Amino acid sequence: MDAIRKKIKVVQEVIDGLELTNVTAVHARVEDMHDQYDFVVSRAVAAMPTFVRWIKGRVKKESVHERRNGILYLKGGDLQEELAEYKTVQVFELSDCFKEDFFETKKVVYLPMKFKG
Repeated sequence: MDAIRKKIKVVQEVIDGLELTNVTAVHARVEDMHDQYDFVVSRAVAAMPTFVRWIKGRVKKESVHERRNGILYLKGGDLQEELAEYKTVQVFELSDCFKEDFFETKKVVYLPMKFKG
């Protein structure tokens, strides 16, 4: 989801090129999002607590995946303080997979969603 149509067009071209059938690209603002998804995948657009608040209620409770449904978030820099409150968070260093300088400080943050009840 992005408010910029050009970005969504590129994402849709990648989806089509890879023949993915389980990905949805949406041209809209997060405030207008009302559907539920297995995963919300995003580049860092806000601090994690803010982003979690924005997408509250948008992650499906039932999971059919190896990992519990949640957030996959591309972030850079030191995340220790920002993620301290999230006990189940996992951080994957992209520099372990990619050697280009761009990825040196980039990470994928996986935050499984907890549900009450």
